[in-house]
This record gives sequence, structure tokens and C-alpha cells, in this order.
Amino acid sequence: MTLASRLTRLAFPLVALVSAALAQDTIKIGEYASLTGKEASLGQSSHQGTILAVERINAAGGVLGRKLELITEDTQSKPGESGTAVRKLISRDKVVAILGEVASSRSLEGAPIAQRSKVPMISPASTNPKVTEIGDYIFRVCFIDPFQGPVMAKFALNTLKVKRVGLMVSSSSAYSVGLAKYFKEAFTAAGGTIVIEQKYQEGDRDFKAQLTAIRAAGVEAIFNPGYYNEGALMVKQARDLGITVPMFGADSWEAEALIQLGGKAIEGVFLCSHYSPQDPSPRVQEFVDAYRQRWGEGFAPDSNASLGYDSVLVLADAIRRAGSTDRAAIRDALAATKDFEAVTGTITIDPKRDASKSAVIITVKDGRFQYVETINP
Repeated sequence: MTLASRLTRLAFPLVALVSAALAQDTIKIGEYASLTGKEASLGQSSHQGTILAVERINAAGGVLGRKLELITEDTQSKPGESGTAVRKLISRDKVVAILGEVASSRSLEGAPIAQRSKVPMISPASTNPKVTEIGDYIFRVCFIDPFQGPVMAKFALNTLKVKRVGLMVSSSSAYSVGLAKYFKEAFTAAGGTIVIEQKYQEGDRDFKAQLTAIRAAGVEAIFNPGYYNEGALMVKQARDLGITVPMFGADSWEAEALIQLGGKAIEGVFLCSHYSPQDPSPRVQEFVDAYRQRWGEGFAPDSNASLGYDSVLVLADAIRRAGSTDRAAIRDALAATKDFEAVTGTITIDPKRDASKSAVIITVKDGRFQYVETINP
């Protein structure tokens, strides 16, 4: 064997060692989010919270002595894109865990792929209970619809003092259908009546026929468990039709675009949220200040921003406690999360991999979201 060939053979292990060392420089985490399309306001907000958390953790030294590397895929708010995004993050980018999605329907697309690949996934804001039922690698840091539905039923009965409610439900959204079910069960069990239920499809823009039927039914309030883009148009068209009863939505109404799309008609609507930037707790105010410094003084972080932020904190905490980037070890640490102090409250992951926490009711006043009350589990 020549000297050159011996040197070449010796070089191969050295190259492999250097490559392995470089691969260990960062901890790769994936994110899939609706950064464009009809629900971009939700996805962008969550993404900004996620970025802020990653940047702050890295500035403080990272996790296990390594920096976090965030790799993001845009689902474009379209069916079918979530599966493609999750496959890329797992097979191409070799991420140790995945964050996403906000929308339940898209989490339901991505989660089975993460589960089959045994890659931990944390949804920031998907509230449909079916998301974590997919398997033991799927988690969330938000409350779920079996809690949110009764919260809104309690709010309608006790705060709005109404007993006759009309529903506007998106039949094409797993989130909307599921949340409507839990609201109806709690509302009727407590003595309320669902006078009428009207259906629509995501992407619809004309709701006058459904609203006219609701007006004729003599309701005292209207509940829309749907997304902000259709919700804003609904409220606007309802007011144009002379419908003056209270209108309220769920956590997916919480987007600045709701106010922008609805204009003055949105004043006085109510919605469910995961936190309020007006909460005086030092933890919340420190997050709000950091968010505004990063994204601009005019930006008040909504619940999707705070949940995106918390999803990173919970994941980083699990990696630290696992002492490893092994996916199974991270999964076990996530499942053992207890009394973790996050921006949106104290998070304990229950046996179903859901987060038990409080809900907040907010309203729109003077073109801004304003705190109304907190409702505990």
C-alpha cells in the first residue's frame, strides 16, 4: 500500500469525526405553520413567538451547551401541505422535535406522520382533542375544546345572561365542529337552548342567508366557533342586517386581522383566549416587553404568540431534563412536565398529553383586545 493510500484511509475516519462534530453544533427543531394564506395572521403570530423564544434561549447559552436551530415550513393555510412539511422536517432536516400547527385540521394531518416516525410534536394552539389522541409522541401547550366549549357556555349564561343562542358552524373545520359540540352539550345541560344552527364552509364570504335565518329565529346571542376571517365578515354582515345581539367567538378569533377586517362592527364582540397581555404578572409583562422590543412597539403579542413562545420553552425544558436529544428521551420528559411556569399559565401535561390551564375572556374595545375575566378549569 502506498503512503498516499494510507493517508487517504486515515483521513476518512477524521472526516467522519469532523462531520459528526459539526452535526452536533446545533439542536435542530422543526416548525410548520400557516405563514401565508387565509389563516396567516394566526400562523405568523405563533411563528414570531417561536422565534423570540429560540433567540432568547440561544442568547442565554442554548440547551445542553448547544444552540437551537429552528427550521420552518409554511403550510400556506392549505389542506395537504402539513403532511409534506412534516415529512421534510423529519427526513430531510433530521429534527429532534416538531412545533405546530395552530389549526387543528392541519395538526391532524401532520401528527400521524410525527407519530409513525416517533418524533415528538408539540402543537401551540390546536384545541381539538383528537390531535393528541393520535399517539404518545403528540403534545400541546393549550387548553382543549372540551374545556373551551363549557367556558364559553358558562360565559354566555352567567356574564351575557342569555339562554337562546344561535350557532354558525364551519362544517369543513374539525376545530369548529368539535368546539360547537362541546359548547352545545354544556349550554343545554345548564338550561340554555340552541335555537338554530347554521352551516358554512371555510373560505365563504357571504353569510347573509344564514344570518337572516338566525335573526328570524329570535336568538339572544350568536356564537361562531370558527376562524377570524369568516368571523369578522359574519359580524359585519350581521350588523348590516340590523342584528344587534351579542356575538362571540373562540380562541381562533384572536388575531389583529379580526379587527382590521371587521372595522367598527367588531366593537363589543367577545372571544376566548389563552392569556391576556394586560395580565400584571411579572412573567407576562416581561414577555410582552421582549416581544415588543423584537417585533416593534406597536405589536401587542396575542395568545398565539404567547403559545408559540411557550411551546419552545416547554420543549427546551424537556430536552434539559432528558439530558439528551434522543427523541424517545425527549418524549418521556415532555410527558413528565409538571407545574412548568409559562407565559400562558402553569402547565402540567396530563396523561392524555394535554395542558390543563385557565381560559381568559376578552372583548374588542376602541379597536383593541381588552381583558374581561378569567375562567379556571
